[in-house]
Amino acid sequence: MNRVIVIIGPTASGKTALSISLAKEMGGEIISADSMQIYRYMNIGTAKPDKEEMAGIPHYLIDEVNPDEEFSVAKFKLLATEYIDEIIKNGKQPIVVGGTGLYINSLLYNIDFSETICDWELRDKLKKEAEEFGNEFLHKKLELIDPVAAKRIHINDLKRIIRAIEVYEYSKKTISEHQEVSRKNPSKYRFYSYGLMMDRERLYDRINKRVDLMFERGLIEEVKNLIKLGYDKNSVAMQAIGYKETLAYLKGDMTLEDALELIKRESRRYAKRQITWFKRTENINWIDLEIENDLNKITKNIKNNIATYGNFL
Repeated sequence: MNRVIVIIGPTASGKTALSISLAKEMGGEIISADSMQIYRYMNIGTAKPDKEEMAGIPHYLIDEVNPDEEFSVAKFKLLATEYIDEIIKNGKQPIVVGGTGLYINSLLYNIDFSETICDWELRDKLKKEAEEFGNEFLHKKLELIDPVAAKRIHINDLKRIIRAIEVYEYSKKTISEHQEVSRKNPSKYRFYSYGLMMDRERLYDRINKRVDLMFERGLIEEVKNLIKLGYDKNSVAMQAIGYKETLAYLKGDMTLEDALELIKRESRRYAKRQITWFKRTENINWIDLEIENDLNKITKNIKNNIATYGNFL
């Protein structure tokens, strides 16, 4: 069975550096499982690795679509699978890395997200309801239909709330039921999954420093450029943390200091949600960065443990 290495963890935990180190050590190529790095022109606010950081390692599912284009988890799974097969065919080691839990689960559990279910009229209707009554209105509607999905999907994740309602309205089965049935089909890959964890305060400090660095590197100019290209608050990707707050600052709706603090707060909250999600993910070999923080040593340990013991550290 073909081997795929998976690296997960919350934002700012060091996934990118580890994946590149592993790729160098194991002849690997990297597939991003980050729902924001998929977008073009959005580099600084997504902490997208630049050419120097990539160190000549091929990266996939980065700069794939424009900021106003929809990109679903079903589309991610389709493309990620195609890239995994291509990398294996070329005799290289696929390494999937990212913090978007739904993307990761779509591969690990071989979930079929019923991409054929698509009702644009219903989507537009639900979007208008959200605009008029707020996200909470739709989230409560989902709660009545599918309490399992409602518990898992954050109230601000409008795209996924709408998708879950759409699937039910179209098929009369909840998205949770669809996922439960599909994950019973075994994957054609053997996954070796590793997660990064560290002390919460240390992680939050890293997040705060990363946000400061984003502004130093030119996040404001990046958002200005996106506006010039025609992307505004109605564009899908401009709703992301870091972009919507910077956009609000540029429009005079908040001060720069308030925007900065809001991005830090929302990024910390996002990391907390990621940690909660990944704790529920099965068969993850956790690496405690409070105990081991030498990148080269972690890389060697993963390589040796895959070769010797398979899926367990």
